[in-house]
Amino acid sequence: MKHLITAMTLMAGSIGAEAADMSHGANNFYRSEQVSFERVTFKNQFQMTTVGNLFLPKKQDVNAKHPAIIVGHPMGAVKEQSSNLYAQKLAEQGFVTLAIDLSFWGESDGRPRNLVSPDIYAEDFSAAVDYLGSQGFVDRNRIGVLGICGSGSFAISAAKIDPRLKAIATVSMYDMGGANRNGLKHAVTVEQRKQAIAEAAAQRDVEFAGGETKYTSGTVDQLTESSNAIEREFYDFYRTPRGQFTPEGQSPLLTTHPTLTSNVRFMNFYPFNDIETISPRPMLFIAGEGAHSREFSDEAYRLAGQPKELVIVPDAGHVDLYDRVDLIPFGKLTSFFQANLK
Repeated sequence: MKHLITAMTLMAGSIGAEAADMSHGANNFYRSEQVSFERVTFKNQFQMTTVGNLFLPKKQDVNAKHPAIIVGHPMGAVKEQSSNLYAQKLAEQGFVTLAIDLSFWGESDGRPRNLVSPDIYAEDFSAAVDYLGSQGFVDRNRIGVLGICGSGSFAISAAKIDPRLKAIATVSMYDMGGANRNGLKHAVTVEQRKQAIAEAAAQRDVEFAGGETKYTSGTVDQLTESSNAIEREFYDFYRTPRGQFTPEGQSPLLTTHPTLTSNVRFMNFYPFNDIETISPRPMLFIAGEGAHSREFSDEAYRLAGQPKELVIVPDAGHVDLYDRVDLIPFGKLTSFFQANLK
């Protein structure tokens, strides 16, 4: 199985690198010739090892101190999916960037794999600040954060209690708490929520008695005639060469799927509570005009203090902003961080 997974991982990476324009400019596996790359590790406060990809502009003066940006991947993804792309594009503009794997995902520590723990996810961002601030080429007073999809909510959660994050941006943000409690457009009833909680609690008994781990949600593994538009949107990224990536030693059948028993922790996750206390640190919210997740960026923007900005990308959906370089407003992200990490 390990050899099979390794082969699939290499295949996904090589196909992505060769097909730079697979889907309306999609280029998830972009490799920049303008930046250097190093795999780095550091401990969070739970003494778990966080793994990240560190990118530096090749023409950068290593004897000077530079602004840095931490980049968080979509929920259920890994740093090789969307995060590396954003990190490299921003490094090309002169920033030191660090794309991290959240705990329990990718190469970072955490057992069982795919565990949901919003508190530890937020800690990973603060641990990344610890690491970057200790590097001689980083100005510890000029560190920002960019969260994609679910990481947008985790980055906000971290920023509320970590003032070292000086500028906060999100792209295609999912409020993972609201999405699990209420569903999209508040379509989930309280009774349905209670049913999901009861199912997770019953599964704890099964697994405590030695039963197999059960997984939930995430991206469907096959499309059918009844698959809805959102399922098809995620499938096009996670289950095709466009964005498919499986870390070595892990099963491709489990990618994006959190454990059922831990997923209910999102019910207690309220990242937008007290979001206004991040002010006067600036916040930027970017969402696709047609994104099914746009409601979360709209809500965060409404609640956030000043300064804040909401950018809506025309003709873009949720997953479009993962890797479609002709739609992603890299110029806006660059100007935001240049202005606020001076």
